[in-house]
Amino acid sequence: MSVNWAEVVDGTWPAASYKQSGPFQLRQGQGGGSRVSAASVIGPVSEADIDAAEQAMLAMGQKSIFCLRPGDEALDAQLAVRGYQVLDPVNIYACPVSHLTDRPIPLVTVFQIWEPLAIMREIWATGGIGPERVAVMERAKGPKTSLLLRHSDQPCGAAFVAMHEDIAMLHALEILPDHRRQGMGEWTMRAAAIWGRDNGAQTLSVICTKANQGANGLYRALGMEIVGEYHYRQLI
Repeated sequence: MSVNWAEVVDGTWPAASYKQSGPFQLRQGQGGGSRVSAASVIGPVSEADIDAAEQAMLAMGQKSIFCLRPGDEALDAQLAVRGYQVLDPVNIYACPVSHLTDRPIPLVTVFQIWEPLAIMREIWATGGIGPERVAVMERAKGPKTSLLLRHSDQPCGAAFVAMHEDIAMLHALEILPDHRRQGMGEWTMRAAAIWGRDNGAQTLSVICTKANQGANGLYRALGMEIVGEYHYRQLI
């Protein structure tokens, strides 16, 4: 069965509101970043449709930004002619949760906590994940949790996991610089898989930019496979 990964993203990292403008679905992000602010196409597009979407995003107090997925090549070309620049191409990785639940997590390494503690909010903030993105986490409707990471007896990282149907998706993984390359990314993904399994997930997924070589290497090393991709176009 094919997965609509756009629905998984919207289900686990939701915009504040959605509305349709012609062949576009618009997202109101309230400062939560591109993922919750970009318009996506749901039908054939004319130049007038793009004009209307641009005006609607402006009326929401947002920049003109569009999310392009496989199959959106015509719109991609139209936006390129208008001077829109490619922004943040990403990979979507996934694997069965059972691939990452075969090893126990070391004691006092990862804690499941909801709502996020102040120290977790501080860790996220160091990586640019501020209150507006934490508000995205709070909007997620399905099962969800945040993960507090500890290394050398210190809080060292945080992440967020949420469910859409039987898929768990991890977002907002941030590890403090002094604690990177210590295996914490792997333990985070394994903890997310265990949480997902315990909440009925069959699949664990995660999104990362194609430019993030470290994260792409980690997910490949864990046996996760690329199941989707997308990029944004924005007027700079």
